[in-house]
Amino acid sequence: QVQLVESGGGLVQAGWSLSVSCVASGNIFSINVMGWYRQAPGKQRELVAVIAEDGKTKYGDSVLGRFTISRDNAKNTAYLQMNSLKPQDTAVYYCYADVTYYSGSYYPTGDYWGQGTQVTVSS
Repeated sequence: QVQLVESGGGLVQAGWSLSVSCVASGNIFSINVMGWYRQAPGKQRELVAVIAEDGKTKYGDSVLGRFTISRDNAKNTAYLQMNSLKPQDTAVYYCYADVTYYSGSYYPTGDYWGQGTQVTVSS
C-alpha cells in the first residue's frame, strides 16, 4: 500500500557533506513518523534520525550535531543532511515511515522501509 524510495548517497571523503532523501507514495492518509536508520556490515540496524508530523525530531547519539533531518509534508518527503562525515558513518541507510493509509473504509497503520542506499565515507 505504501512505497518508500530513497535517493542520494554515494562515496565521499571524511569531513565532507552528503544528503539523502526519501519519498513516500501510495494510499497515504498521514505519515506519523519518517526518518532514517542505518546498518553497517556486521552490526545491528541503528537509529539515525526520525521526524514526526509535527516536526519533532530524534537523533542517534553518534550523529547528533552533525546530521539534520527535515520533511516536507506536502510532498511526503524526508531529507537527511549529513555534515562532517566520518568513516564510521559508512553504512546502508534505510528510510523508515510509520504511515496511516487508506484501506476501504479503514485507516490502518503500518511500518514501511525503503530498499536502502549506500553511504561510504573514505578516510
